[in-house]
Amino acid sequence: MTLQTCYENMGANYNDAIGRLRSERLLQKFVLKFLDDGSYDLLCKSLESGNMEEAFRAAHTIKGMCQNLSFSVLAESSSALTEVLRAGQTDTDALFAKVKEDYESTVNAIRAYQAEL
Repeated sequence: MTLQTCYENMGANYNDAIGRLRSERLLQKFVLKFLDDGSYDLLCKSLESGNMEEAFRAAHTIKGMCQNLSFSVLAESSSALTEVLRAGQTDTDALFAKVKEDYESTVNAIRAYQAEL
């Protein structure tokens, strides 16, 4: 599997990402590092414990990483969650469910790519 195919599998924009980073090797490095980031786990724990301020920070971090890497689908859902949390709203179940689905899809695509390296 190529990195471009990985991007296609997760509904992301490879051309935008490679245009930003200018090097597939550099892009690959950051895509693989995404798997090690703890922001998603922090988001889950923060929402579970009701710490909405920390949940906002975690969602915002996910959104930023996804925008930088052009992970379009996850960027969109994490952005929506970020804005609801920024507004102080606590009814986040539906938005979090979408982030969870998009995160799992993204991570699964990256892991499939990683397995073929």
